[in-house]
Amino acid sequence: MPKKERKESKLKWFLGILGVLLTLAVAALIFVNVFINKSNPEIEGETAVSILENQVTVTRDDIGVPHIKAETDADLYRAQGYVQAQDRMFQMDLSRRQASGRLAEVVGEAAVDTDKFFRTFSLRDAAEKSWDGYDDEAQQVLEWYAEGVNAYIKEAKAEGTLSFEFSLFGYEPEEWSPTDSLTIGKFMAYDLGGNWSTLAIRHWALNEFPEDKARELFIRYPEDAPSIIEANLKQPVKVAGEFDGSVIPPEFNGSNNWVVSGDKTESGKPLLADDPHLGLSTPSIWYQMHLESPEQNVSGVIFAGVPGIILGHNEDIAWGVTNVGPDVQDLYIETPNPEDPHQFKYEGKWEEAEVRSEPIRIKDGKTEEFEVVVTRHGPIISNVLYDEEDPEALFSMQWTALEPTLELQAVLGFNKASDWTEFETALEDFQAPAQNFVFASTDGTIAYKANGRIPIRKKGDGQLPVPGDSADYGWEGYVPFDELPRVVNPENGFIATANNEVVDESYKYHITDFWAQPYRYERIAEVLEASDNLTKEDMMALQMDQKNLYAAEFVDSMISVVRNETEDFDEVLDILEQWDQVDSPEQAAPLIFHKWMKQLPVSLLANEFPEDVFKMLPGKNHITDQMMRDSFAGNEGVWVSEYGGIGKWLTDALAESLAQSEKEFGSDYKDWKWGEDHQLTFPHPLAGASPVFERFLNPAPVPIGGSNITVQAAAFDTEGNVDHGASWRFVADLSDLSSAYHIVGPGQSGHMKSDYFHNQVDDWAEGNYHETAIDGEAKGSTLILSPE
Repeated sequence: MPKKERKESKLKWFLGILGVLLTLAVAALIFVNVFINKSNPEIEGETAVSILENQVTVTRDDIGVPHIKAETDADLYRAQGYVQAQDRMFQMDLSRRQASGRLAEVVGEAAVDTDKFFRTFSLRDAAEKSWDGYDDEAQQVLEWYAEGVNAYIKEAKAEGTLSFEFSLFGYEPEEWSPTDSLTIGKFMAYDLGGNWSTLAIRHWALNEFPEDKARELFIRYPEDAPSIIEANLKQPVKVAGEFDGSVIPPEFNGSNNWVVSGDKTESGKPLLADDPHLGLSTPSIWYQMHLESPEQNVSGVIFAGVPGIILGHNEDIAWGVTNVGPDVQDLYIETPNPEDPHQFKYEGKWEEAEVRSEPIRIKDGKTEEFEVVVTRHGPIISNVLYDEEDPEALFSMQWTALEPTLELQAVLGFNKASDWTEFETALEDFQAPAQNFVFASTDGTIAYKANGRIPIRKKGDGQLPVPGDSADYGWEGYVPFDELPRVVNPENGFIATANNEVVDESYKYHITDFWAQPYRYERIAEVLEASDNLTKEDMMALQMDQKNLYAAEFVDSMISVVRNETEDFDEVLDILEQWDQVDSPEQAAPLIFHKWMKQLPVSLLANEFPEDVFKMLPGKNHITDQMMRDSFAGNEGVWVSEYGGIGKWLTDALAESLAQSEKEFGSDYKDWKWGEDHQLTFPHPLAGASPVFERFLNPAPVPIGGSNITVQAAAFDTEGNVDHGASWRFVADLSDLSSAYHIVGPGQSGHMKSDYFHNQVDDWAEGNYHETAIDGEAKGSTLILSPE
């Protein structure tokens, strides 16, 4: 065969093979697309749901919020379970598995340590113990809701329409139970109510450093409790090891909320705003819904997997929360019996502990035996911090959320309350986590209550672990409900909270010493005080406010100190001096400032801590901020003096932060932009498994302003990813509660092929609120759920 013909033959052969491969690839893509589309829930037409007694209408509006209208509460809650499962079944299943310590069953060996952690923290055990405390009505609601979830699971299994993630992991969801919903509620208490790691680190520091150095790592050193300090020194419990800090919730899972009386509004009626700050993820932690029956008409958000509406409004009232952050977890230094690891010393005798067998089933592996040991104070948690044979002392943990609590019962009360008296009565059942509730009603009332169980200690104030072998320590009840912090119709015309200190020195009970820094609260108060003609649009604008009062406190002094130290950074310092102290995405100054502040604790502290302990150390910038305040006032502390002084510390930290940033943004500081580093993300839990998953499951990053200390909360990790902030934004105008204004990023649906998967990402970044009405017929895609 001639040479030319051989080349043409090879080319034809190559093109033929390429064509076959492309055809196969296209066919595979079509198959995958069809397969994934198959599980995208039907949201129009009519479907039979056998558990219903009457027809239920579900209309998803233009941004995907389901409006459920039923003839009875029974059908309303059944439909709520069915609809949540349509959009979020995989998320719901992962949530109950994580909280119950059962991820390894579907993930494999990689999740065993996480399972051990959550088995030890006993969330499901606490949920099971809570069930009997619920009244008949609340138990019935939980059962109706579970019926709805299970109707969907049964239908999806039969029709092969379970969300595609179940196929990826090779399993199907089990039936839903009322305890699953209560367990998810306990998980939220864990996410919002923890201080155990603070106590563990302080214990470690007392045993690691001289007293003067350890003292500076406390927000307030407990000088009035020498016996507690002595106990911590005499019985050191190991903390440093290989602890996985990823299971610890983000610092200050906080929030902003405020309520304004009609005396300060354009309409003459109250305004209420709320934006809870939690991890930003795909799908959102929140699911927005409107529920309507002859018994109630309520709208707002709820956790996927739970019935009712936890935050929102009905026709008469609106309410919202922020985290109080009280000290509700105490660590006890327990002395085990060398002859019997299940016995612990108490008042001179060996006392038998409760032992729960918690075998952990592992996908593609053998079941691993695991025990949870529970003393009179609570579970032994040292074994999830480290692995050590025959320890002489261990930590146990007492926690309000491990007792039977009734949060869902409170939620059902909120939904049907019509005034402050009824709402406050419902609050008695909301016990963990403790929350700052703000309230407004159409009758003009505005109110606030720091609500939840806050322990009263026999001795000490919860700043350090206490001896577990003595009856002198422990809890003797909780702050009485009628003595919790409370305000109704204040003279100044508004109430605001932002995880800041909510009591003064005259309050006789201890809540905590670890409040959020006051910058968000101060900015909110500054804006609300400045006007007596406020509107709902003003509330939305305030939720997007980027003014940085953290910089207002520190940046001038920091500039002065570094200028006295060196002339090397004049260009950078000039940029900071000219800054308007707004964290806008177009400016260089916010990037310089925040990188510098993040570097300060690293430069000063990191080298003297084991890596895992430093990661666990809460309030790093709280600590170094106070060290700066003291230094600027002429009271340089031990850490700063040993480093070489405030000038050397601030200069070294600035140099290091700039060197890191120059690698990414170049050496021309004026061209830097905060938004180039500070970018909004809503990561999906499966995105880390593959770049392909990341491409399809995560929205594209969006440059944004704000930061962790502005009212527009946008906290960021070391890579600049904004992964924590306002998980829901809400504004209600009490002059017209027929609707309210919301943003739930990234969207309503957990299904990647849904129109409502990432449809609110840009709205979140830009502050574009959507109005959700609760009067009349909703407009959108309507699905009729009919009895079989």
